[in-house]
Amino acid sequence: MAGEESSPESATGNKKMDELEGQWRLYEAYNELHGLAQEFDTPFDAPAVLVVGHQTDGKSALVEALMGFQFNHVGGGTKTRRPITLHMKYNPECDSPLCHLLSDSDPSVSHEKSLQEIQAYIEAENMRLEKETCQFSAKEIIIRIEYKYCPNLTIIDTPGLVAPAPSRKNRALQAQARAVESLVRAKMQHREFIILCLEDCNDWSNATTRRVVMQIDPELSRTVVVATKLDTKIPQFARASDVEVFLSPPASTLDGFMLGDSPFFTSVPSGRVGFGPESVFRSNDEFKQAISSREVEDLVALEEKLGRALSKHERSRIGVSSLRLFLEELLLKRYMDSVPSIIPLLEKEYRSSTRKLSELDQQLSSLNEAKLKEKGRTFHDLFLTKLSLLLKGTVIAPPDKFGETLQDERVNGGAFIGSDGLQFPHKLIPNAGMRLYGGAQYHRAMAEFRFVVGGIKCPPITREEIVNACGVEDIHDGTNYSRTACVIAVAKARDTFEPFLHQLGCRLLHILKRLLPIAVYLLQKEGEYLSGHDVFLRRVADAFNNFAESTEISCREKCMEDLVSTTRYVTWSLHNKNRAGLRQFLDSFGGSEHSAIIGNDSNTSTQTTETRLADLLDSTLWNRRLAPSSERIVYALVQQIFHGIREYFLASTELKFNCFLLMPVVDKLPAMLREDLESAFEDDLDNVFDITNLRHSVGQQKRQTEIELKRVQKLKEKFRYIHEQLNSQQAMFGQ
Repeated sequence: MAGEESSPESATGNKKMDELEGQWRLYEAYNELHGLAQEFDTPFDAPAVLVVGHQTDGKSALVEALMGFQFNHVGGGTKTRRPITLHMKYNPECDSPLCHLLSDSDPSVSHEKSLQEIQAYIEAENMRLEKETCQFSAKEIIIRIEYKYCPNLTIIDTPGLVAPAPSRKNRALQAQARAVESLVRAKMQHREFIILCLEDCNDWSNATTRRVVMQIDPELSRTVVVATKLDTKIPQFARASDVEVFLSPPASTLDGFMLGDSPFFTSVPSGRVGFGPESVFRSNDEFKQAISSREVEDLVALEEKLGRALSKHERSRIGVSSLRLFLEELLLKRYMDSVPSIIPLLEKEYRSSTRKLSELDQQLSSLNEAKLKEKGRTFHDLFLTKLSLLLKGTVIAPPDKFGETLQDERVNGGAFIGSDGLQFPHKLIPNAGMRLYGGAQYHRAMAEFRFVVGGIKCPPITREEIVNACGVEDIHDGTNYSRTACVIAVAKARDTFEPFLHQLGCRLLHILKRLLPIAVYLLQKEGEYLSGHDVFLRRVADAFNNFAESTEISCREKCMEDLVSTTRYVTWSLHNKNRAGLRQFLDSFGGSEHSAIIGNDSNTSTQTTETRLADLLDSTLWNRRLAPSSERIVYALVQQIFHGIREYFLASTELKFNCFLLMPVVDKLPAMLREDLESAFEDDLDNVFDITNLRHSVGQQKRQTEIELKRVQKLKEKFRYIHEQLNSQQAMFGQ
């Protein structure tokens, strides 16, 4: 019947409603996708408009004008300390804004809030962050809004950039500026975001916000540039040519290929919505009407300044409504273009979540005593295998990550420093510049010890030290210079070598402790690491470190016993290596030195052995005046004793550190770790593996993964349906 046929107007209206419904479904799907990406840190390309500007650029005011209502703080100072994501949806049936605040802990849960409640929440978050060390957070506050004046847009309002003065008194503000810029730069790294770059200037050569934006988007290829506060700029232009340059800046001034080809120009009327005496607008309708009136006034004022009518293109760049329309169309196109690529990403995420869920199920099923003990013993054997491999030598662990040059080793493990406070030039030690670890690093440290200690000379001896060391014997008052030499030599040796013993222990302990993180890396690389069992792994790490520390102390004590014994009692058989040189030295002043000391006539050509001996005893044993001959005898004996102690100390220390520090890691550590492990298994297995907390943690991960899986599945179906609708529309259009 004719009366039942649809009119052309009705068909057109139905088509428009279908298109609008399709767009809403698309926006809703992307809003959910954006929330999913935020919550689970998944790499979905969810297009959005990222607003970037300085605190005085009118950033929040422009965002409110685009929304069609006021809700945020507007004014000087830092009003935004967390990015605010606004998922806006046009709904002609909403006479007042319908807002939902998404939960921070679970963005799939939202709570309906009034504008006042949302404003109070944002203020509370700002106050909370202001008291913290890091005064800003990259975690977004996500709000869904439906309103009759809302565009179909997702806008992310970022904290306002700050440009503080360089003086010292502004250090706190400078630190805040760096924190804000770091946060904004991180957000701009998302290539799917359209950057809305706000500039409050009448001269395009002043690139305050563009300076930051172009560090991330140098060609401005995904950036829309907006000149704010147009109503305040127009009166500043004296000539029409200045307006021409401002509206259509030359390519040399605005580099790159910005979105829209030229800047947009907006004005937002000042004043807040409310019923108080300070309020300018009584309703959001009045605020919306004022925005429209301001656009008309700006167009008229520009044409008066130019002395001509604005072109269609120029008009399309003036006003909030023009910017809003451009962003809506741009974002819709990005949404539609991205649909085909989103579906494979969701499929991949779904497979990844399914695999993760299966792994968590396996992990839960393996949390029984027998399997945990088996895991612990297997890890014990693998860990020891890696330690042995590191000592024997390997190149599996990257040297740039785990190796240390000799300079790094000295800084982290301590340097060999003598009594003079000087370090041996590290460049003279073989392989000093190489980044070593494990056995190779141990060998280099020991070689440096030999090199440094082996080159130490006996410290200087003063005449006062010799006289004080002579003292008085218990049976006669003569001088015993051999005893004097022993007293001086052992004191000098003890003071010289003892610090090196402690330094060597500290250095080698540092090298051994470094084996632990490298072994863990090797286990992780080969998939043999017990992830999730932090308590057990800490126990193994503590046991290893305690073993290394106690073994080093025990080894150092053994070395100390040797040093004490060689510096407490002089055994001449240890110091007779230079006996021939000493004899030649003593013979030398039996002739040339003797004649000068005793004072005999230089013309005397022969002396009996008895006379020479008597003279020598007179100048040494019976005479307390320290003659040059006596001093040289003492010095020669001290040198011989000191060098003998040095050679013995060097050889015994190296041998003992190899036998009692290095070798126990190979032959005693396995048994000690196994004993500690079995003892823990018998006494307190639950705490060793923290089974209760582990079950709770894995169970929580499983629940979160199940939620994510459901949301991904739901989104996957939505995007597949949208994709099919778009394809059918394209097919119909093609016909």
